[in-house]
Amino acid sequence: MTILNGKEIATDALAECREQVQALEAQGVTPGLAVVIVGKDPASHVYVGSKVKTCADLGIYSRRIELPEETSQRELLEVVAGLNADPSIHGILVQSPPPPQIDEEEIIRLIDPDKDVDGFHPVNVGKLVMEDDSGFVPCTPQGCIHLLERAGIETAGANAVVIGRSMIVGKPMALLLMGRGINATVTVAHSRTRELARVCREADILIPAIGRPEFVTADFVKEGAVVIDVGINRLEDSSRKSGYKLVGDVAYEEVAPKCRAITPVPGGVGPMTIAMLMGNTIKAARSSMGQPEGG
Repeated sequence: MTILNGKEIATDALAECREQVQALEAQGVTPGLAVVIVGKDPASHVYVGSKVKTCADLGIYSRRIELPEETSQRELLEVVAGLNADPSIHGILVQSPPPPQIDEEEIIRLIDPDKDVDGFHPVNVGKLVMEDDSGFVPCTPQGCIHLLERAGIETAGANAVVIGRSMIVGKPMALLLMGRGINATVTVAHSRTRELARVCREADILIPAIGRPEFVTADFVKEGAVVIDVGINRLEDSSRKSGYKLVGDVAYEEVAPKCRAITPVPGGVGPMTIAMLMGNTIKAARSSMGQPEGG
């Protein structure tokens, strides 16, 4: 059984990002990322802090915009509109989830598609469907594909099962897996799927993304499967100084012995998500100069 170490693979990806940032700076451009967070959700602030720190490590300019819990829809729209017009900002990210008074879909639609480094704008979703490489791919599914590729996992013709159908992970994950260059045969399972465990046992590659701690047990996994655990959940644990532990959607201890390869939580998909965000920001900066990806 191989543990797919996302930290190590992300470190390699970030090293490539650092070289790309230096190349852009030599041309007089510093990639810029704005991260907007509304409210005081502790987990969201941790995620934002990790993104800002990674930007600093790579030489990417970052702007962290913290807004109070009571921020109105109109106020947030004005902030996003200002960032759309700011030439020093190439990527815009509004941390999810926002407080209940915020219509997240309207915010996403206002973000300039050329600065939508989360890949959630309808223009970028459409480009993903059409396999148009000029768009931005959501960072977590992109990170999962990168993990599979770097680990040398054969995907062509493989049966892949994605558990979850969200626009953030499930749907884009399925599109990427069935796309050219990956060529998997894809099933998207969800809460209404009949005989879910049986469906999952057909998977050569199983990708749970449902936000339910340790939901996927050994009964869901066939011998020799590859499991990419997207879930990250907090469980109370009084034995730890923090008072909690992080677990995935997979019951790791009982599932891992059956797997050919599996991601841990933490240290699996999470670091890859941030690395892909950095890559998207660099891509946006390059695009603003009229350079194609890789140019």
